[in-house]
Amino acid sequence: MPGRSRTGLSSPDAFALGAAAGLAVDLLLGDPRRGHPVAAFGRAAAAVEDRLHHDHRGWGALHTAVCAGSTVALGALAARAVRNRPAAAVALTAASVWAVVGGTTLGREARAIGGALAAGDLEVARERLPHLCGRDPQALDGPAMARAVVESVAENTSDAVVGALFWGAVAGVPGLVGFRAVNTLDAMVGHKSPRHRRFGWASARLDDVAGWPGARLTAALATVAGGDPRGALRAWRTDAAKHPSPNAGPVEASFAGALGIRLGGTLAYGGRVEHRPVLNGGGRDVEVADIDRAVRLSRRVTVLTLAACAGGRLIAGALAAPARKRRNA
Repeated sequence: MPGRSRTGLSSPDAFALGAAAGLAVDLLLGDPRRGHPVAAFGRAAAAVEDRLHHDHRGWGALHTAVCAGSTVALGALAARAVRNRPAAAVALTAASVWAVVGGTTLGREARAIGGALAAGDLEVARERLPHLCGRDPQALDGPAMARAVVESVAENTSDAVVGALFWGAVAGVPGLVGFRAVNTLDAMVGHKSPRHRRFGWASARLDDVAGWPGARLTAALATVAGGDPRGALRAWRTDAAKHPSPNAGPVEASFAGALGIRLGGTLAYGGRVEHRPVLNGGGRDVEVADIDRAVRLSRRVTVLTLAACAGGRLIAGALAAPARKRRNA
């Protein structure tokens, strides 16, 4: 980890300030409507897929390595270019955080669907649901859409906010952009469609590994920040392992317990019906008002994540400082 610059600003300081600034910009502006860096990455990854696609795990692993590896390398080069320029390092971190997190847009989309459901306008809710998740909206009634929105808010709090900040605290800008690249690749090719069943295997497994710590941190903070810590912890411990996703399970279970609701059950993806185990079976059915409660819980988790990641980075930097001084003496 780089030491303190001549201006007195260390790498941990730059991350803490940059992450706070990036989240503040996201809160004010949300995702850019045009020219989003993640969308540009998606187009580039799709172009690489067109060149490399074969129905084989090895070719899929190469696709993952090229796309994620080049993103991490670019992030590392950018971070290296500003390592002795504190203001530029803060700005780069802030821009990267804004580019990779999506908490504000997540909340806006969720509340827009909740507003349509509250008004009884199911068609508008169905039109907006694909902006949030990949489920078949035509197969869902009002309560099922409300449940889908709450589950998506929970899962995307981990994927779009907490996981990125965690890896940013661990590895700086390369960690931020690398995590987002891996998560995006999983969304693009990690599903079990005929085209991607083998080709997307590497992206899906890498996303499971990269998302593991962020998912547990999200679940822990949802337990702390929710209205029922005991219920959240109980649901996490008893139901998380039932979920087919090793990372969505803890997040959705803890949100269900914290909000006192029941998640899981039957859902449909592109004509494929899945029957998932119920999470927090003792809770009540999801209501439209629970969408806003889930968004507010997501925001509290985001604030706590910033505090935990920035604080952890600062503490790690302080503990490493004596060793750096001895090496430089």
